[in-house]
Amino acid sequence: MPDASKALTVAFVLASYTSDAPAGMERATAALAEGLRQLGHRALIITAIEPDPIEHGIDEDLVVLGSVGVTFPADDGELREAISTHGQDEIIAADLGALYRHHRVDTAVYVDALWGLGRLAPACPGVRTVLAMHVVGHDQDLVPALERADVVFTPSTTVLGQAHDRSYDSTCWRVVPNALLVDHGAPDARQREALRQGGPVRVLARLGPEKNVRALLDAGRLVDRGIEVVLAQAGFEHAAGAQAAEYRRCAHSAAHLLMGSIRDGGLPWDQVQSWLADAAVVIVPSLKETFGLIALEAMSTGTPVVAFDVDNLPALIGTGEEAGGIVVPRARGEFGLWDAAEVLLDDPVRYAALSRAAYYRSRDYLPTTVAHDFLKAVR
Repeated sequence: MPDASKALTVAFVLASYTSDAPAGMERATAALAEGLRQLGHRALIITAIEPDPIEHGIDEDLVVLGSVGVTFPADDGELREAISTHGQDEIIAADLGALYRHHRVDTAVYVDALWGLGRLAPACPGVRTVLAMHVVGHDQDLVPALERADVVFTPSTTVLGQAHDRSYDSTCWRVVPNALLVDHGAPDARQREALRQGGPVRVLARLGPEKNVRALLDAGRLVDRGIEVVLAQAGFEHAAGAQAAEYRRCAHSAAHLLMGSIRDGGLPWDQVQSWLADAAVVIVPSLKETFGLIALEAMSTGTPVVAFDVDNLPALIGTGEEAGGIVVPRARGEFGLWDAAEVLLDDPVRYAALSRAAYYRSRDYLPTTVAHDFLKAVR
């Protein structure tokens, strides 16, 4: 039994990790690492992307793995080929082992079977191998990653169910939710009421078709309220050029809004919650969300969320008096999201209640709280 009082050195492996990346895996990894540090542990993040020291400064806890050999953004096939051909898998595994020895790592967390290099996880004496499965990946990556893992955790029961549906035995897997990276706080009641009356509807998303932003904008052409959309490219995409093409489609749809604006480039992590806090409501139009980090970040600032009843979003947002927003049946379509937002913004009493509930629901996801859950799962 590992010593529960011992300070650990935990290494998170995620090839696409960069600070300010507009993707939930990256931000959730940073938040969990921060929570562990606040509890007195050391947390490293191993990435394949060389950071820009001018833009982000020197981070001693960010380690570059130079042997991955792929240019980002990349798709699954490009990364898989880069790490598995011409003996590169053995080189990468050896490099990881050397890093663990150098930094005296106790626990290695592979953040995805492919993008977190879990399929290559080396067996290292004294190092516990953990697979953080944010999504159920391809069998060719997941099978070897699971064979190597001592512990598997997912961000929600949604992933457990999806794995079960794919005939994986998830009975011993743990749930460790995503955490808030920043605790921004919420506007006071007077400020929140002013936002209800005149604040914009805001949408923040990664450029993926499953985020469903284009369809939302197409359905919002007659909305007579400010609509502000910020999109960004991640280090991974479905196919080469897919994110740029998705932005062009979204921009075309946004051009037809009555009072709309759209931009790419995303937001720095430390500005995400302040931007969401200044919205009257945040719409999350996603068709797939194994957790729903944007929804959580909005709720943490007291901004009600409107989203479809897909995957983990109903459990995260809640229902009834304790809900932090409105969950809309998927069958109602994107017009249903706009209708729900409009009805909510016209009801000051319900709006105030949802705003309060949203903030308090988010308190379960502070970095140290989630870090405690992680330690219980891996020790």
